[in-house]
Amino acid sequence: MPGIACIVTRKPRRFAEAELQQMLTVVRHESFYAVRTWMDEELGVYVGWTARQGSFSDSGPVRNEAGDVTLIFSGDEFPEPDAAQKLKRLGHTLDDGESSYIVHMYEEDRSFPAGLNGRFHGVVVDRRRRTVGVFNDRYSMHRLYCHESQDACYFASEAKAILAARPELRTIDARGLAESITLGCVLENRTLFTRVRVLPAASMWIFEHGQAVAKKTSYFHPREWEEQTPLGAEAFYQETRDVFSRILPRYFGGRERVGMSLTGGLDTRMIMAWQRCPPQSLPCYTWGGTYRDCQDVIVAREVARACGQSAQVISMGRDFLSRFAHYANRAVWLSDGCVDVSAAADVYMNERARAIAPVRLAHLPRGRYTLTIRVVTATRRKLTETRRYRTCSRHGGRR
Repeated sequence: MPGIACIVTRKPRRFAEAELQQMLTVVRHESFYAVRTWMDEELGVYVGWTARQGSFSDSGPVRNEAGDVTLIFSGDEFPEPDAAQKLKRLGHTLDDGESSYIVHMYEEDRSFPAGLNGRFHGVVVDRRRRTVGVFNDRYSMHRLYCHESQDACYFASEAKAILAARPELRTIDARGLAESITLGCVLENRTLFTRVRVLPAASMWIFEHGQAVAKKTSYFHPREWEEQTPLGAEAFYQETRDVFSRILPRYFGGRERVGMSLTGGLDTRMIMAWQRCPPQSLPCYTWGGTYRDCQDVIVAREVARACGQSAQVISMGRDFLSRFAHYANRAVWLSDGCVDVSAAADVYMNERARAIAPVRLAHLPRGRYTLTIRVVTATRRKLTETRRYRTCSRHGGRR
């Protein structure tokens, strides 16, 4: 999964650079990943990152006009339609990079990154304040692992990157393994590996003057949404309609080609009905079986036809089965052991989907009211609309 590798340390540069290169070596999973590095020896920060060529985060580092604030951003952000124009009216100059405006949001928004919307993590280096900030999204959807030692703090989008630089950590955490077997996941931001943790959701860790000791803050707590007053049925319908119609166009506005992962469900039909893309501009596809069409395939074809779009069926057959060992190993490797071989099918299907379009617009999980996008990189992580939203009272009165 494309993402960031970062070391904050007072170690000599030659040691930090060598460790950073070890981290990056194990996370370039595809030939089309761009790999970049950026360093500030004075502040003790060494950053490397991978990105899909042409993606939202395939630019950078991005800097402000004075050059004293630098941002490395990984993931996607879906701003208000006039966000860039607002920043220009405040006197900022935006370059051609799709994510270049975010560094100016840092300058203007004291609550940064609370105003960002999407699935992301990043590093912001402020030479004016002599600080380094490491942050992630509200729900840690774009996962970032971390390890703290006496002389350095390590961050990486994949645990294996940290293990590459610090081989003494390559031991299984017994409690994490037990939880993974019994519950299907590891709890409390721990991982399968000793002393390697997941950066908590909505984190902004600040390092001052190059010291590997962070001031750990959280910019969002779920209770802020959960404790709001539940809506009645009619108000809920109107609010859902207004929010859905307002935010949906943002997810079609990027530079990359979008493919629609259709199902027979109401959620994908809502997306198709409201977006109304020009004919033959939105490739659609559905997972299907080898021997006969399931209901998902039948309904998806009808939806695509009604909307004037093409439709394909991606099925698993001999091609997948003949290379099952490859996809099984890849599923476990890509996810740092967070999934088992049953995810081999997901790797295969998403690999096929990527050939249709690099961005996958997917259906909503049942019982949730957030718009979800999956970037097709052969893993099962999601990108979620994280602006304020409301759900009905039976789901706890969130908005």
